[in-house]
Amino acid sequence: MFENLTERLENVFKELRRRGKLSEVDVDVAMREVRLALLEADVNYAVVKDFVARVRQRSIGAEVSKALNPGQQVIKIVHEELIATLGQPDRLNLAGPKPRVLMLVGLQGAGKTTAAGKIGRLLRKQGERVMLVACDPYRPAAVKQLQTLGDKLDIPVAYEQGVPPPEMAWRAFDKAQKGGYSVLILDTAGRSQLDDALMKELKAIASRVQVADTLLVVDSMIGQEAVNIAKGFRDSVSLSGLILTKMDGDSRGGAAISIRSVTGVPIKFLATGEGLDAIEIYDPARLASRILGMGDVIGLIEKAETAFDQKEAEKQAQKLMSGDFSLQDFADQLRQLRKMGPLGQLLEMLPGQLGQMAKSVSPQEAEQQLKLTEAIINSMTAEERRRPDILNASRRRRIARGSGTDVQDVNRLMKQFREMQKMMKTIKKTGGRGLPRLFGM
Repeated sequence: MFENLTERLENVFKELRRRGKLSEVDVDVAMREVRLALLEADVNYAVVKDFVARVRQRSIGAEVSKALNPGQQVIKIVHEELIATLGQPDRLNLAGPKPRVLMLVGLQGAGKTTAAGKIGRLLRKQGERVMLVACDPYRPAAVKQLQTLGDKLDIPVAYEQGVPPPEMAWRAFDKAQKGGYSVLILDTAGRSQLDDALMKELKAIASRVQVADTLLVVDSMIGQEAVNIAKGFRDSVSLSGLILTKMDGDSRGGAAISIRSVTGVPIKFLATGEGLDAIEIYDPARLASRILGMGDVIGLIEKAETAFDQKEAEKQAQKLMSGDFSLQDFADQLRQLRKMGPLGQLLEMLPGQLGQMAKSVSPQEAEQQLKLTEAIINSMTAEERRRPDILNASRRRRIARGSGTDVQDVNRLMKQFREMQKMMKTIKKTGGRGLPRLFGM
């Protein structure tokens, strides 16, 4: 997400940090690079113009000229103005009589059905009783797709063949009300383009049930066209929020930065992958930090909390700090790490120097190294994982053959593992002074 934009902006900031004092010319050069970076990221021209003007005005003022570190102060201003451009956070409207109705709208292929499943899963984890409603009888397999998601998530799906979507919404609402459900999510039909028939059907659904939130699902990879689609829906139905999908594939990211400013409709969710857990509640401050290469520690913690069993994590942490950490424990940690999502997404959430170190290795290389490590450990016997000191030359050759690697790869892993054990013992003795070396390793 935002890979190209982040790289361009980091280069601009690197130049700013090198200068002890900033002249107006320095600021103008930096702002020109920022403007080009945003335009290349497919950010709306008017949004870029306004953003750069605000940053420049503040950057040549007293708050920068009197700062101890002018370069850092300009970066702080860019961060603050980017947050302002991305808009205030906005949550779902779940207060009031139950069930609360969420209607998902959008064009075909935007990801409405998958988004319905993701939001259903998220709300159920928050304690809501959720029902999904199939209001798209037109697209082949649309109903089946939603039912499959419902089965996977153990969330009921309401559908009756031959019933028009407005009537289907009403029947599902009545069923949910009588069944004690708190949230009803309507997966509506899409079209290949905006048309009157689509808008009339959406208005008819809204006239049968009181909709708490109408959420437009937009494919972020289509760039500025996403802004035009949002404006088209906003002018026809009462939108209360946006869901941007495929954010993991949009290295430019311009739609996310532009869409709130141009449409005035708040972003509520970002879908960051294919998995049903790959959805984030929109937070402009965290998103701005990731765009500027500052990482997203809170997001990383949230992913870890979702993937890791707390009691097991505490148990593993105690083992790690005591130095009593086997290769089996290491393999268990790798499996837990994989549950947190693609490694590339995790690396971009690391802040500061850790993030810079992570970027020295491509996500593909890191992913390959993880697979290689897992293969080597999986080729060991249970006894060898518990007691790696018994790995003599013949055992290492057998493990290398079984994992499709070289003996050198096995030796390298064992050397890293021993260094890790030593480092954790050092950290325990010194109260944490060895952490930088551990992260570097």
